[in-house]
Amino acid sequence: MTGSLDRRGFIGAAAALGGVALVGAGAAPAQALTARPPRPETIATPAGFQPEGIAVSARGTAYTGSLIDGSIYRFDLATGAGRIITRGEGPASVGLKLDTHGRLLVAGGASGQIRVVDAADGRVLATHQAATGTAFVNDLTVGRGGSWFTDSFNDVVYFLPDGGRERPRTVALGGEWTPTPPGGEYWGANGIARTPDGRALLLVHDLAAALFRVDPGTGAATRTELDGGAVSYGDGLVVHGRTLYVVRNWIHAVDVFTLSADGRRGRFVKQITDPRFHTPTTAAVHGDRLYVVNAAFDADWSDPATASKVVSCPS
Repeated sequence: MTGSLDRRGFIGAAAALGGVALVGAGAAPAQALTARPPRPETIATPAGFQPEGIAVSARGTAYTGSLIDGSIYRFDLATGAGRIITRGEGPASVGLKLDTHGRLLVAGGASGQIRVVDAADGRVLATHQAATGTAFVNDLTVGRGGSWFTDSFNDVVYFLPDGGRERPRTVALGGEWTPTPPGGEYWGANGIARTPDGRALLLVHDLAAALFRVDPGTGAATRTELDGGAVSYGDGLVVHGRTLYVVRNWIHAVDVFTLSADGRRGRFVKQITDPRFHTPTTAAVHGDRLYVVNAAFDADWSDPATASKVVSCPS
């Protein structure tokens, strides 16, 4: 939700007024009167670059990948300045995250690939063929020992061991998991995150409009019981502490839940809406802000001048 004056704007205004008072008193040093520029509320991505995923470092360096050609754009959340570090010439870049070594792990969509990219210079360090045939490697989450990737057309997750050099391992989803019809006409698993206690995975199932807790070792799934709210059209998932953010693309909203530590139960807290949302797909938390990526699926991406945005809003 947005308001006419957020907390940052209020503090900035108060500081400015306080500075005037101190100047009148002749007591403020010159450097105290230099206001830090506010962080941008909206960050534009390059023309012809359709963003989908997002990864953010602890220092506020962010990355997003293009669905069109797989390019990767790095930008600064504090200034909004950025540049393309990987000039793509092929498979899409869908979900992406930073691993424990500071490298980017990228889900390659319909190519069935997983790529490991140097976050400093954009070099592709490794490419793994996780799937062949009808597949869509969509999103990922990073945990102890490795990373897990969803496949929206197949009822599996792919586990890439830490380091990114070994071949990914396929783990079949079972238990209460709702099977996805074969053929690539229906979307199953989409966003993925770890439970607050770190022991299991959370997957949102597009066709079933449900959230599942998955044992990462066996693939056994149980449905997460939600008290209120909805996860239909659920895309990216973010778990921050005990808070779960579900980015709902065609709903143009983010639903927020409080989770039990094991991820078996969730209670609806609020829905974040913003007129700047345009089929949002993923998000990341940095400080007290939620950074939401607009994939703008209904825009004319055949026009090379078409661009999109990353939206900053209160978390």
